[in-house]
Amino acid sequence: MLPRRYLPSLSQLCAFEAAARLGSFTRAAQELDLTQSAISRQVRALEDQLGAALFERDRQRVALTPQGEAYAREIRAGLRQIGNASLNLATNPGGGALTLAMLPAFGTRWLAPRLAKFLNQNPGVTVNLTTRMDRFDFDTEQIDAAIDFGRQPRAGLDSQFLMEERVIPCAAPGLAERLVLAAPADLVRAPLLHMAPRPRAWARWFAAQGVEAAPPAGVMFDQFATMAQAAMHGLGVALLPDFMVGDEVQAGRLAPVFDLPVTSVGAYRLTWPAARASYPPLVAFRTWLVDEIAGNGPRRGA
Repeated sequence: MLPRRYLPSLSQLCAFEAAARLGSFTRAAQELDLTQSAISRQVRALEDQLGAALFERDRQRVALTPQGEAYAREIRAGLRQIGNASLNLATNPGGGALTLAMLPAFGTRWLAPRLAKFLNQNPGVTVNLTTRMDRFDFDTEQIDAAIDFGRQPRAGLDSQFLMEERVIPCAAPGLAERLVLAAPADLVRAPLLHMAPRPRAWARWFAAQGVEAAPPAGVMFDQFATMAQAAMHGLGVALLPDFMVGDEVQAGRLAPVFDLPVTSVGAYRLTWPAARASYPPLVAFRTWLVDEIAGNGPRRGA
């Protein structure tokens, strides 16, 4: 446990954070319903405890020192975390909150349609979802776990293999008919859509079909969802994960150009910091997720 000198009182930290954010002891006092002298005493006591000046003072104003600026950023994040934890407990005393980050395509097309099943089975758990394309940082973000895609489990984190990804070439039915594609090699002369995070996806698909020609350049996308929309509007042929095109194919908005799926390099994994491994909402979600995927066919991989 940290020595007492490194664990200031919550009242001191709240007074300091408010004064740092508002740039005024008077305005901080108004926000916290205290007197200006009380705020000043709290901040002075905090500085004495830390052995560092947090503010530069003159008769007219106060300004953060460089040390104070850095301390304020970290304290603000800590207070936010304490507040969120208290809110979660107050609103859901019988369960807990799970904050989960994931890639947009997996989140919107695979997880979202199934999430009600998990919530029905775990009524005490609240799930907060966030999606993004860049890497997740457990050190700076308030997330409990993440679903990402890659070749190897991320260093320093625990992980659970979920499933591999199979991609299949799809296009708008009208475009597929106009192209008159008889064999995979015919796609070399077709307009191809590319995913920037998967620059060699088409090359791997052609190689799997025994086609030696290099795939032509085409429009580049950073997300499967936007690339799928472009394909539905006839812009070109896209390599799309099979889990996200079923509804579009059934509705006639997309058609497989060739029923020749290829497994992508990498896999979807659930990752989490080791310190969160036994967190009950995460344990419940991890167990449900593995069972849900197993119930939808073979997962392969390791």
